Amino acid sequence: MTAIPYRIRRSPRARSARILVDGEGVEVVVPRRFPLRDVEPLVREKRPWIERTLRRMEAATREFPPPRLEHGGQVPYLGERLTLSVRREEGRTRPHVKRAGGTLYAALGDGSLRDALESWYRRRARVEVGERLDEAVGRAGTHYTGLSIRGQRTRWASCSSSGAMSFNYGLLLAPPEILDYVVEHEVAHLELPDHSPRFWDLLSSRCPEWREREAWLRRHGHALRF
Repeated sequence: MTAIPYRIRRSPRARSARILVDGEGVEVVVPRRFPLRDVEPLVREKRPWIERTLRRMEAATREFPPPRLEHGGQVPYLGERLTLSVRREEGRTRPHVKRAGGTLYAALGDGSLRDALESWYRRRARVEVGERLDEAVGRAGTHYTGLSIRGQRTRWASCSSSGAMSFNYGLLLAPPEILDYVVEHEVAHLELPDHSPRFWDLLSSRCPEWREREAWLRRHGHALRF
């Protein structure tokens, strides 16, 4: 039987060992003092679940290809596929990324294409999310206190008790209806901070297709990152 490759990460916040499977592979997150000799038995025990998850991700990747970071490659952007045009410029200290139609032009110095694209998507996320958020709170008659754009690995968005909103720039790699759903989800949390039946009733009134949108995120979320 072929061994499953995995990496180990110690986390001071972890209280128990857990296994993460995403587009970067298999990662075992363990507490600071967790015995490393216990990692392999854990992976063996969870092997059937790991293999099922990897198969589902492979099928999802065929349906929704992840970004291909190279000249001539394509990256998703709210339902579109933008073709990358990449060039290196000697002496350039800061990357420059701009969109023209269906092409995303990137002029790079010594930096990586990944970092340049992430910066561009973060800037665009503030615009795309901000517009949707303003419209959603206007319809709901509520308000938020701030907006931040992040790149969390496992979280798409959050709403704090003070009304501060945080969204993952990776949502711009998804179709627009997915971003719309996540915005409505967080705006509903301004009124109901839990996931009680009242919350889901409220969300259903604003986004009747939320179950399909949530299922799409679970299936394709691993592809929404560089």
